[in-house]
Amino acid sequence: MNITVYLGANEGNDPFFKEAVRELGAWIGTNGNTLVYGGSKSGLMGELAESVLQAGGKVIGVEPQFFIDAGFVYDEITKLITTKDMSERKAKMIELGDAFIAFPGGTGTLEEITEVMSKVSLKHLDAPCILYNLNGYYDSLKQLLEHMIEMDLSSREKQEGIYFAENLEKIQKCLAK
Repeated sequence: MNITVYLGANEGNDPFFKEAVRELGAWIGTNGNTLVYGGSKSGLMGELAESVLQAGGKVIGVEPQFFIDAGFVYDEITKLITTKDMSERKAKMIELGDAFIAFPGGTGTLEEITEVMSKVSLKHLDAPCILYNLNGYYDSLKQLLEHMIEMDLSSREKQEGIYFAENLEKIQKCLAK
């Protein structure tokens, strides 16, 4: 299975994120899955890719040329796909993915996973969309989705396939659905 993971190129200030991202990467690698991610060697992105590779897994990086030019590429990954811009990168990462996980990240992570959420809710994408809700990171987004339902601007049916998981065990259960 190709698992597309969206996450930050920074480490953040919660040391648990680094531990959890390495655990996720080790699980992806040891279970014969392939990581699809943004291609960077820095921050949480680099930690994730490295842990997948160390566990014997494959890693596909999808990176726009301007990030490669800036020196962010992780040379040791299995395959690098170069795109002209961020829009092409997002489309390629969705095309390659069989499942999608948003690890805690910044505005780029949010933009990428909300596009997946939209495609899942429109039934244009039949794949699990998982928000890795470490230490309540995505609680506000979860509340917003509930509020959309309460305001009759969304529905439980439209949000089927969008999951919040607090740990790796719950991610595994979502992927098995």
